[in-house]
Amino acid sequence: MTDDNGSDEPAPETAATSIAAPEGMDSEFFEYSNPWQFFAIAFGVSYLFWIPLIVLEYEPFAMPGVLLFAAGGLGVPGAAVFLLFRAAEKKHRRDYWRRLVDVRRIGLRWYAVIFLLVPVLNGFALLLGVLAGDAVPAFERVSELAADPVSIIPYVVFMIVFGPLPEELGWRGYALDGLQARWNAVEASLILGFVWAAWHVPLFFMQGTYQAGLGVLSLPFLEFMVGAVIISILYTWIYNNTGRSILGAVLFHFSGNFSGELIPHGTIGRLLPAVLALLVAIVVVVLYQPKTLTRPSIARSSGND
Repeated sequence: MTDDNGSDEPAPETAATSIAAPEGMDSEFFEYSNPWQFFAIAFGVSYLFWIPLIVLEYEPFAMPGVLLFAAGGLGVPGAAVFLLFRAAEKKHRRDYWRRLVDVRRIGLRWYAVIFLLVPVLNGFALLLGVLAGDAVPAFERVSELAADPVSIIPYVVFMIVFGPLPEELGWRGYALDGLQARWNAVEASLILGFVWAAWHVPLFFMQGTYQAGLGVLSLPFLEFMVGAVIISILYTWIYNNTGRSILGAVLFHFSGNFSGELIPHGTIGRLLPAVLALLVAIVVVVLYQPKTLTRPSIARSSGND
C-alpha cells in the first residue's frame, strides 16, 4: 500500500497528511482514526447502559440486566464501526475488515507468541505464588472441561465473542492507529492502556462479574488496572509486527482471558502476572524500537499487503 508511481514530486500537504504515521508505515491508514471521538462515543454508550444497571442493582447475567450489560459492551465496537463508516474511505474500511480475517498476516512465530506468552506468564505466576505460600489450586475449570470435552468449543466461542472480538474491533482495530499517528508506539500503548482500564471500572460494581470479585481499590483491583496498561505495550508489539492484525489482537486477548480461567491464582500469585508482564514489556522496548516496537524491516513492510 505504498505509492509506487515513480514520481519525484512531493505530495501536496493537506490537513490529513500532517499526522505522521510511524516511520515506514503508510500514513493514509492512520489519517481516518480519531481516537478522541472514539473514546467519547465508546464511553458514552457503554456507561449509558452500565450506570443504570449498577444503580438498579440488576444481575448482569440475568434478565433484564443482561440486556443493559450487552448493550453497554457494544459501545466499543459500535463506536469503531460508526466512525469507520462516517469518516473513512472505502479502502480504509476494506483494509479494516481484511485485518480482522486475514490469517496470513500472522507468521508462525507470532502465533506462538499470541497463544503462549500470557499462559506461560500465568503459569509462572502460579508457580511463584505456590512457592511463596499460596495453596495449590484445584483447577476446577480444567476439570469441568476435561469431564465434558464437547463443551470446550462453545466455551471458546463464548470467550471470544463476549470480550476479545468486540473490544479489539475498537481498542486496537480503530483507536491504536490514531494514537500511533500522534505518539510513538510505547506512548500510544500507555494512553490506550489507561483508557482501556478506565472503561472497565463499572464492571467492578456489577454483581457477579470477574472484576467485582476482585474488589474496589484492593490490591487485585490495582493489579488489574496497572496490568491493563502494561500489557497494552505487548498488544501493540504484536499488532505492529503482524501487519496491524486485528485478528492477532483478538486472539491475544482471548489467550489471556482463557488462560486466566484455566490457571487460578492464590492471594500472592494473582499479583504477579502484571509484574511479569512488566518485565517482558521492558525487554520488548529495549530490544525493539520504542517508536514502533518493530524491527526496521517489519516497520517498512507492515503497510504492504
